Amino acid sequence: MTDTFPAFDISPVPRPEPGVEAPELFRGLYGMPMFVTVPTPDLAASTEFWVRGLGFFDLFSVPGQIVHLRRWAFQDVLLVPGGAAARAPALSVSFSCVLDQLDGIAAACEEASPGSTSGPRHRPWNSVELEVVTPENTRVIMTAARPYDPGSAEARYLRDMGIEGPGG
Repeated sequence: MTDTFPAFDISPVPRPEPGVEAPELFRGLYGMPMFVTVPTPDLAASTEFWVRGLGFFDLFSVPGQIVHLRRWAFQDVLLVPGGAAARAPALSVSFSCVLDQLDGIAAACEEASPGSTSGPRHRPWNSVELEVVTPENTRVIMTAARPYDPGSAEARYLRDMGIEGPGG
């Protein structure tokens, strides 16, 4: 993995440092390099959950046809009319957040839909992840990087895979 280099300057995701602030919601227009399309039988209910629970906002909508949701830059979701999955699939979609947001997201999702969250879980790749199942059965992972500790088990796990941390 020697061909990699730090490129945080092209990402809205802040460096994982104690007390780091989340970026502002991004209201600009751009060509979307990636987005998720989520079919839902109830656009209004799904929009409410994604906005209240997951912290997205309605960038624009066409009543009865589409709701374009966004959080940070490059975190776009299109809600469209359609049937909900019978259950949450194995496939998930992940959105970055900062550590200080996870508890609030979990609480807001649980308030909107009790039993919709599991976690947060500490992962060996130095992140903390909250799993959320939305009303239309989309499996969303809200993931936050942890500050890098070179002496941690997570740092050893990454080094064993050939990934050096900052300054490594």
